[in-house]
Amino acid sequence: MPLVLHLTSGNTVDCTAFDAVPAKLRLRRPNGGRPRTRTGTLIGGKGYSTRKIRLDLRRRGIKAVIPERRDQIASRKGSRGGRPHAFDALTYMQRNLIERWIGKLKQ
Repeated sequence: MPLVLHLTSGNTVDCTAFDAVPAKLRLRRPNGGRPRTRTGTLIGGKGYSTRKIRLDLRRRGIKAVIPERRDQIASRKGSRGGRPHAFDALTYMQRNLIERWIGKLKQ
């Protein structure tokens, strides 16, 4: 279930609109009280694979499930390419549900 919907124009880069998404997030608590403002996991596309976004999510304690872009993999430092970011492929498969939901909205 999508928790936040933030619309931008078609030619807007995904990572520039990222700050607006966590700012809109409000999860109601079952027993009342102040709403939660963060999730446990964020599933994003390669457009969200930036150092700034990953650091922000790590600071907030949110697990990032974002695949790396090819240029980031190629530019890792070290003789063996450096340590890759943790990536949960099984969780990332759930992203197709959101993609299909967006497709239905477009129709």
